[in-house]
Amino acid sequence: MNGHRVLVANLLQGSPQGDSLRAMSGSMVAYEGDVAFKSAGMGGGGGLRAALKQKATGESLSLMEVSGKGTVYFAVDAQDITIVELANDTMHVEASQLLALTGQLKTEVKFAGLRGASSGQGLFTTVVSGSGSVALLSAGGPLIALAVDPTYPLVVDPDSFVAHRGQLNQSFVTDVTWRSAVGGGSGEAFSLRFDGQGVVYIQPEER
Repeated sequence: MNGHRVLVANLLQGSPQGDSLRAMSGSMVAYEGDVAFKSAGMGGGGGLRAALKQKATGESLSLMEVSGKGTVYFAVDAQDITIVELANDTMHVEASQLLALTGQLKTEVKFAGLRGASSGQGLFTTVVSGSGSVALLSAGGPLIALAVDPTYPLVVDPDSFVAHRGQLNQSFVTDVTWRSAVGGGSGEAFSLRFDGQGVVYIQPEER
């Protein structure tokens, strides 16, 4: 897989049945060769239980399985695409920023906390675990990877957050004065804080 604003996936004939991957439903823009598409639901093999959990949380992760032999092109709103390799690792990612998965990767929905005590609106992330390639979307430019170490925690705007990996603890900072200082809207402002060792991926443009 490779690409900048278009992901080019080459499905090879390494096996009699060809190759396969999972991608965001509706993200295919063109293909060549003998390629088939079918719904993959949550994409993690969770079946009905996963589907019910998805419905309960409102997490909008919808994947399709792409299989066969040929070349498939994926794109979403001309967003930039970054490919991250996982090797027996775990990544937490916003469902709307997850474009494609390859290899033996599993997905599940995880509750990350409440957006605010007054609103009571839940915040959920998609957990991708295992080994394989993950294609992530970012608006406004290429994805930015920020390293976090135990000495210095990292605080990010939740509208810019895309994903994180490593030994990180995520928490909420509700006393956010910088947002009002730069005219960041009204209401109950909060930010995401990450402590530990790992990498946080953000996009240049807010959702």
